[in-house]
Amino acid sequence: MAEQDQLFIEYVVKAIVNHPEDVKVERTVDERGVLLTLHINPEDMGYVIGREGQTARALRILLKIVGAKANARVNMKIFEPEGARREHQERKASQAPTQKHGDAGLVTDADLNDLGI
Repeated sequence: MAEQDQLFIEYVVKAIVNHPEDVKVERTVDERGVLLTLHINPEDMGYVIGREGQTARALRILLKIVGAKANARVNMKIFEPEGARREHQERKASQAPTQKHGDAGLVTDADLNDLGI
């Protein structure tokens, strides 16, 4: 049966990802405490990690609170398939818009027309 910490993290993560059906949490207990391994769709990795890891950090803090209530030491690991980071970097580089030096941040008339201004 799933424990409170496992149910909690599944519930929260499913609410913030685009592929909630892919969210799975493995729970292992050893002498150091409880380890929850979070499996998600690779496309949702950014939502769970957040900018500079802020979302993942917040999830870990909340898990520690849930664990403290049950006198358990709980930690979370986000499963990352081998090579996923490299594939993401390559995909990101290939999709990068080509800008000339000095174009960044300039608003064109076409941009304003697109916005209806």
